[in-house]
Amino acid sequence: MREDVQQLIKIQELDQRIQVIHKELERIPKELDLAQERLQNDAAGLASAKSAYQQNEIATKNVDLDRGTRKTTIEKLKVQQFETKKNDEYEKLGREVIRYEEMVDELETQELELMEKSDQCRESIVAAEALLAKTQTIVDEEISVLHTRSDDRKNELADLQETRITENTKVEEDLLADYTRLFIKCEGHAVAAVNSERICSSCHLQVVNSTFIAAKSGESIAECDNCGAILYLT
Repeated sequence: MREDVQQLIKIQELDQRIQVIHKELERIPKELDLAQERLQNDAAGLASAKSAYQQNEIATKNVDLDRGTRKTTIEKLKVQQFETKKNDEYEKLGREVIRYEEMVDELETQELELMEKSDQCRESIVAAEALLAKTQTIVDEEISVLHTRSDDRKNELADLQETRITENTKVEEDLLADYTRLFIKCEGHAVAAVNSERICSSCHLQVVNSTFIAAKSGESIAECDNCGAILYLT
């Protein structure tokens, strides 16, 4: 294999790793956002549970006040009923007492239902708090791992880029420029192997025999007839 092609393979391995690291560094902020989003969703769930409990407590107090008002009205009606001397008015007041007593019964039923719902709301709050605490622990760990990974990749990237600069000096500028163009065009496979069946590992198509012979002899730079990748024989 030609020495300059061997050097390009080294550079390509560096570039491929650099490419992988760049993609990983692009993903990390998105993974951080997803972790924070899970935490925010669970926090919103807890806030919703607390809000439901507060609303239920307000409704319970309102029902209790209404029940107290109705009972006061019943007491007043009974006093009026006791004081009246007219039979029709006595009966009318009696009907009102019955109507208000039915209201009180209905309100007491509502209050019992609201008290049961209050217990359920408290259970929901406890469950939401536990879920949030669990998610907080997991997210904290994920964020710590992601920050550590980000720092590690950045350090690795700096080392690779420094090595890349050194390796670049070992290849002629024109050949390096061709390689750089092909690395983009061939999606990271500017230098590709060709096997004994003349198949290019970059585009997976067969090259002509003269190209295969050039890659085999190493007398000149051989390029794939289909994708243009620089070839070497496996």
